[in-house]
Amino acid sequence: MFHVGGWQVLMSAFTRGACASHVGFLDAGTALGQLQRERCTHAFPAFELIWLGVLEHPDFPAADLSALRVVINVGVPERMRKMQELLPHVSQVSCLGMTESCGSLSIGRASDSLHSRTHTSGHLLPGMEVRVVDPVSGAEQAPGEPGEMLFRGVTSFAGYYRDPETTATVVDDEGWVRTGDLIRREEDGTIAFVSRLKDMLKVGGENVSAAEIEGYLITHPDVSVAAVVGAPDARYGEVPAAFVQLHKGASVDEQELIGYCLGNIATFKVPRYIRFVDEWPMSGTKIKKFVLRERIRDELAEAGIRSAPKLHANQTYG
Repeated sequence: MFHVGGWQVLMSAFTRGACASHVGFLDAGTALGQLQRERCTHAFPAFELIWLGVLEHPDFPAADLSALRVVINVGVPERMRKMQELLPHVSQVSCLGMTESCGSLSIGRASDSLHSRTHTSGHLLPGMEVRVVDPVSGAEQAPGEPGEMLFRGVTSFAGYYRDPETTATVVDDEGWVRTGDLIRREEDGTIAFVSRLKDMLKVGGENVSAAEIEGYLITHPDVSVAAVVGAPDARYGEVPAAFVQLHKGASVDEQELIGYCLGNIATFKVPRYIRFVDEWPMSGTKIKKFVLRERIRDELAEAGIRSAPKLHANQTYG
């Protein structure tokens, strides 16, 4: 309950007279048992690493989750589709929010199309406004064009505690809050998350979304979770480096995954380094990407590697 998402669920349950069932310290097996025993109708794992633990638990195939109607989660579209396929009777929706918005500012509807539920973060909640602007010029972006999200509304935070200087850099005189999130407003008004601005890599002058690379990597049948960061490079400034967790019992090496990417995504987006992990550095519910960036930076420096090997789309790997 330290997380604003937990309080959002609790207060939402109170306003509807519903029962809120909390697992306490996270354990996938305990959560799965609770979902069955309490006949939960709505689940709010919120983050894919939490929900994946439930979906990949050995007891999941035999679990009775027939009471479950809606799962509220976030993740790249490829992951959202896979998670939806594992529970076809459930409407999986996504949401978008942050501590500064006191929880979600948009959320999907169970009645939305499959594409909308897996590719967007849904509809703005009542009392909330969003602008999509060019992060440099501040110009308004047209529907379909990505830009930085600014928001204001009834659940906007008042400011950072005893830190008026930082507050002034984030909230303008009209109450608009700069988020550092790149989003896209679709033609139907739904909001689609693109990336964190700081998760945009600059590879030889080209903007590269870490989320896009992660989304492609998890389409490989052996890959469970992927996190992409920038690795320093003397030639390109930085290049993609991927940290990957495989499914239990899976076996694939670095060159095979590089080969899986070559010819299917732009060559400058292909990870030049792939490192396999069993555990992630976490900040509550999110992967600490700055730790991963430091890890690959230090590894390359220690090895004296300044430039990644060149890649060509017609190369054969694995």
